Amino acid sequence: MEIRNTKKNTKNAGFTLVEILFSISILIIIVLLMTLFARNTWVYNDFVSASLEEIDAVRTALKIMTAEIRTAGTAETGAYTISQATSSAFSFYSDIDSDRLKEKVRYFFENGILKKGVIKPTGAPLSYDSANETISTIASSITSSSIFNYYDKNYDGTTSPLSSPVNIPLIRLVKITITIDKNPNRSPTPKTFTTQVSIRNLKDNL
Repeated sequence: MEIRNTKKNTKNAGFTLVEILFSISILIIIVLLMTLFARNTWVYNDFVSASLEEIDAVRTALKIMTAEIRTAGTAETGAYTISQATSSAFSFYSDIDSDRLKEKVRYFFENGILKKGVIKPTGAPLSYDSANETISTIASSITSSSIFNYYDKNYDGTTSPLSSPVNIPLIRLVKITITIDKNPNRSPTPKTFTTQVSIRNLKDNL
């Protein structure tokens, strides 16, 4: 009678412990890489989004500043149109809220931030009390401390700005230059925005 060997060969019946551990290790590495990639993508997108918001803020600020400076005029107290003119600060009088009274407006650079101060004239007779100044942040991540340049009536597009300290009565045109960089060690690269505005009430050809 023929006796058959019924013992099954289990050599290739399943994965060995080493193969299972190796597969788990590969899976863990893949998961970690995907997690790191997703995190980096989220951080980069968040950074770019913040940068775009600051760019929009600067563009909006320049538009507002241009309108306010263009319509600057004599203060309600009779003070001259321009109160202060340096490379990092510019103060003037302008009716920015259309109430027929000129506010004292101050744009100034401080610790990488462009700020705006506004003083409404109050009292009888009207006066500008510095204690009533309201200050707001206009734009941040600014890398250039020299924001304002001033030009006289002879400005032709290539003329050098007035030297410091600026002789305020000579000012006819203000050039604003703002450079922003969310993080100097990362892209995107710094972006510079510039505009220039003539003060209508100070034009010599009126």
